[in-house]
Amino acid sequence: MKLLGLGAVALHSFTSMAFSKKQTNTLELIGKGKPTVYGKGFSLRKEAYDAFVKMCAAAAKDGFDIYVVSSYRTYAHQNRIWERKYKRFTKQGLSPIQAIKKIITYSTIPGTSRHHWATDIDIIDKNASYSGDVLVPKKFHGDGPFCKLREWLEEHANSFGFYIVYTDHAHRKGFKYEPWHYTYAPISIPMLKEYRKLNIKEMLQKEKLMGSEHFSEEFINSYIKENILDINPELLS
Repeated sequence: MKLLGLGAVALHSFTSMAFSKKQTNTLELIGKGKPTVYGKGFSLRKEAYDAFVKMCAAAAKDGFDIYVVSSYRTYAHQNRIWERKYKRFTKQGLSPIQAIKKIITYSTIPGTSRHHWATDIDIIDKNASYSGDVLVPKKFHGDGPFCKLREWLEEHANSFGFYIVYTDHAHRKGFKYEPWHYTYAPISIPMLKEYRKLNIKEMLQKEKLMGSEHFSEEFINSYIKENILDINPELLS
């Protein structure tokens, strides 16, 4: 996958300036805070929103109508997704741990989602002809309806500060490849740095999540290493 960046030094310098004005508290990092967000039909922090508007305008000139399928999510929102999937998979006959492993193919454990930060978006091209589920990798490749948008994003998104999170790297673990998931790096890089200072293991053990009694120490350690941290290396501080 081609990743065109601002360069490590330039990007990290930019992140420091963007984030130093307002430090984020722990509640916002885990989706329980109340960040100030902007957008119509989606929600992003101000700096991310402004950059996104500029990116959309540039994309429109090339015939794309970038549409946000998902953006900011609260802890409660992510928990509803978690519980819905957990109930469905266990009713289908999967064991609790099998259900959990299936959920984390694409969905995060509440309190660990990047969407809690109001910096990340799942996007498609609304000008394309499509039907059914849209956040499917094959729809972004070959003759898929969003293939051209993916190619445009690979060439231009980084110049607006947006970077793909879950790349199509053969040796990457954790969440599957998501060609639709982009993050506003100037804010999300320092947010991840702050997030890594939290005792994530303790947080997950304290929350009374459905199925959390099956979160072994080995599972939590693996989840942190693979699902939270095995991402596009340009997003790691």
